[in-house]
This record gives sequence, C-alpha cells and structure tokens, in this order.
Amino acid sequence: MDAIRLLGIRDTPLSVEEVLAAVGDQAAGGTTLFVGTVRDHDHGKPVTLLSYSAHPTAEAELRRVAEKVAGDFPVTALAAVHRVGELKLGDAAVIVAVAAAHRGEAFEASRRLIDDLKSEVPIWKHQVFTDGSTEWVGAGE
Repeated sequence: MDAIRLLGIRDTPLSVEEVLAAVGDQAAGGTTLFVGTVRDHDHGKPVTLLSYSAHPTAEAELRRVAEKVAGDFPVTALAAVHRVGELKLGDAAVIVAVAAAHRGEAFEASRRLIDDLKSEVPIWKHQVFTDGSTEWVGAGE
C-alpha cells in the first residue's frame, strides 16, 4: 500500500480529524501531527490579514516532497494539506501527519515533511500588518 494517503492544496478549511484518519495504520506504533496556524504577529509586528497563494505546480511539488520523505524514511503513512486564500487568526494553514512503526521515525519524517514543504513547495504568504505595511513570504524562506 502506498504510504502517501492524503495530499492537497485547498481553499477550504483544513481538518485535523481528516488528516489523522488518513494516516491511521495498525502497523504504526507512533503517529505525529503538526498543525501550522495563523498567528497574530510576525517579526514582532501585529498581523491584521493573511492570505496564501499557490503556483499551479504546487500540488505536483507537494507530491514530489512527500514521495522523497516516504522513500527516505520507513513510514507506514503520511499526509499533508495546505490552505490557500484568506485566513483568519487561529485558522489552520498547514497540517502534516506521519505514521511509522516507531516514534523516532515518525518524528524525523514529520519534521522533514513540514520543513521541505515550507522550503520547496511554491506557496506564498501575504501578510498585512496593522501599520499598513505588507510582506510576501514563500518557498525558500
């Protein structure tokens, strides 16, 4: 069975329950979950608005990243979803989960999955601060 159970770039709210269910596996002794949420500040400045945009190749790049992680670690299942569009404070922007036979493998693979997603998948964050300034942050950050 393919270890990659769920991948997606979505303009609708993300579900922790859906991601956890996708990686459920009786062969797994450990499952990790990471939820990246919209916070109320960045660089010490208050954030008033945040949106994400994705390049048309983002889903293919997400699959490439997931395949590399699944090939480099002995995982039984993994999932990753990222939100695009306008998000509110506290909204889930990204969720990744990994299941493996042992907790160490699950933690290591999960860390690689979120780090590579953030650095290699062409998704950009646009932040608007309370002082009216803006910032774009994206792949390669």
